[in-house]
Amino acid sequence: METLLAAVEASGTAAALRTGRWSYAAVNAAHILGIALLVGPIMTLDLRMLGLWRSVPLAPLAVVLRPVAASGLAVAVAAGLALFSVQAAHYGDLALFQAKLALIIAGAGGALALHRAAGPTLERAAPGRLRLHALLSISCWLGALVCGRLIAFVEG
Repeated sequence: METLLAAVEASGTAAALRTGRWSYAAVNAAHILGIALLVGPIMTLDLRMLGLWRSVPLAPLAVVLRPVAASGLAVAVAAGLALFSVQAAHYGDLALFQAKLALIIAGAGGALALHRAAGPTLERAAPGRLRLHALLSISCWLGALVCGRLIAFVEG
């Protein structure tokens, strides 16, 4: 694993981000944009599944927010991988980074499972399942945000 992480750090992407005047800042900004596009729609949908805004039908909300969140996830992951490459060995060893990855996988996997089982507009899901999913989803995504933010404040 150490060899792989060293190779990632030696990549052209990592070198460009370490030496470019604006490259790291641009990729970091893209990562933040991806997170915003991901978490904003997910939180909105999760809060609706928990019972807020009952006058707003769930199906059309899901149709609009699901692709925005998926796009945000794609942008956040792509930019996150580039940022990871700068210090791959360091980040790979951090328990907070590992927890962040586990929470992202759980959050994304849970969303995929729910939409596969309940349909793209969630029409086949029981209210109890929607509430349980929303609680787990909120926990995963907020946990991933907290872990990701705390990474900047830990040493080794």
